[in-house]
Amino acid sequence: MTKMEADNRMGQGRSSAGDSGPTPFTLWREVLVAYLAPALMAGAGGVVGGQPDLVVAACTSIAGTSAIVAALVGGRLRRVGVRRTWLTSTPRVVPPLVLATAVTALAALVGWFVAGHVPERIIPHHGSWPDRLRLDLPLSAALATTIVTWRWRGAMRDRRPTA
Repeated sequence: MTKMEADNRMGQGRSSAGDSGPTPFTLWREVLVAYLAPALMAGAGGVVGGQPDLVVAACTSIAGTSAIVAALVGGRLRRVGVRRTWLTSTPRVVPPLVLATAVTALAALVGWFVAGHVPERIIPHHGSWPDRLRLDLPLSAALATTIVTWRWRGAMRDRRPTA
């Protein structure tokens, strides 16, 4: 084994300092960041603002929705994204806008349904969390979809054949 082969094997696909390409799209990292970023930011805002409901929502409905949406959208993009030519042939801003609009509308419907149809007999004394879902779900879904699609598209840019 030559020194170059050994160096390549040690790096296992990681980019070196001289490599200018973006890091590859790794779904588990995207999901982890999609959970941690809103949980830390919204949680910190809740602590600083003295809003215990926001601290709880930061770790549940806000960050949880972001992670679930990132996993679903990212997984779908990895499976069928390259075969869908509009995802890679249109300007980079188009796929995040289209997908974020669709996923946000779906999340808003889910939030509206849950907030309006959580009966007191199923979850007694549920407090205000169902009402928060009307805002938390679509906002988290919009941000997660936009970021994941943008990062996926950036990773796909370098995999297209050059002429």
